[in-house]
Amino acid sequence: MLMLNCDSSGLPYYRHSSGSLSYKSSLPTQHRLPGPCTCPDGSRILKDHFPQDQYEELMQRRAKEFQQYKARTNSILSKLLFALPNSPLQYPIQGVIVRPLTATAIPGMSSSIYASVTNVSTKLTIESSTLLVLNDLLAKVSYTSTIYHINTGDLGINLMLLGAITSNPSFITIFSVYFCLLDISSQVTIVTKTFLRYKQLRVLLDSIRKFYSNIKVIIADDSLEPESITGENIQHYIMPPAQGWFAGRNLAVSQVTTKYFLWVDDDFLFSEKTKIEKLVEVMEAVPELDMVGGSVQGNKFHFSILYEEGDENEGGCLYRKSGGKFHSLPSYPQCHLASGVVNFFLARTDAMQRVRFDPKLQRVAHSEFFMDGLGSLMVASCGDVTIDHQPKTDGNRNPTYNKFRSPGRNDAEFKLQLHFFKNYLKCIRYG
Repeated sequence: MLMLNCDSSGLPYYRHSSGSLSYKSSLPTQHRLPGPCTCPDGSRILKDHFPQDQYEELMQRRAKEFQQYKARTNSILSKLLFALPNSPLQYPIQGVIVRPLTATAIPGMSSSIYASVTNVSTKLTIESSTLLVLNDLLAKVSYTSTIYHINTGDLGINLMLLGAITSNPSFITIFSVYFCLLDISSQVTIVTKTFLRYKQLRVLLDSIRKFYSNIKVIIADDSLEPESITGENIQHYIMPPAQGWFAGRNLAVSQVTTKYFLWVDDDFLFSEKTKIEKLVEVMEAVPELDMVGGSVQGNKFHFSILYEEGDENEGGCLYRKSGGKFHSLPSYPQCHLASGVVNFFLARTDAMQRVRFDPKLQRVAHSEFFMDGLGSLMVASCGDVTIDHQPKTDGNRNPTYNKFRSPGRNDAEFKLQLHFFKNYLKCIRYG
């Protein structure tokens, strides 16, 4: 049901259950239809990270790959369709995609006659002496979603003249079934990746067993000279040396057979506050969630990713905002939706296997997974579940490990080039 409200200027304002429609006398730039996006101050302009003599060839290849990607992934249900203005309004009935919590212009709104727009329960009249002015006003209609969600939408604008716009597509659904008992060990597998840090890894395993004696632990290990790690319910997978952070994550997650897995770093430390059950409770209560992060020694390290669509030639603009979050989860005020979380999280196994971790990123990688999952993964951060970090001492420092741990300039440059090509970005800002 649509309800009529007015803002401080007295202009009419429609509100829907998951979004709002508004008529404004002028439409700010950020409300306009997609065009060249604006890179905020401090952004990395990604094309500048390529040799000039390769840029034109790269642009052509990127454009070709992008068109092939759209041909593979676009559905007829996402095509922008309009009801023609013989009703008497023209309006979109399918294919309008908006960013959460961001005002977006509604494309194609126009009229074929001088008309009044009437709602079932309230009345809004738009009058004009000329069709040109009327259509100019309709072009300034914008929509703003009022909740953060990746799989939601308003299926119709229920206006008396327009009727109801509905959609009822049929899909073949494939989902994973997990046979879970009541104990946490049947629901969750603990997963980690290690490289040249066996001392820290054994401390982690001892702390896990102190609180969860039977839970399965999967270790992906790409150390240069692997050591044996044994124990009940421990699976130790040896990789070729120095394959990197994301390759190890992929291997470990691929072996998970439980509904959820808990990701931890190999130098973390379980404590009395590391309550996996609390994270499972949130995931079970909010089935739309794909991941919920905790905190590391009280630090949540969550962030938001704000994306502005650009034109097809240049690509979009992306801003990774440290500390960014959205609204809290119903019934869980300590938890907030976010775009990404810290390296301590509980995740749905099948959801993570769909997005995957890009193995091309070996050392500079964390936010990049959440960028790849933007629009596909629902993520939350709950600060009341905490894991500790093992103390850093001089004895823990391994010169060989530090050589691989600290990325060089080439790693950072490659990451930016990958964002330009794979994520089709024009610029990116870290803040």
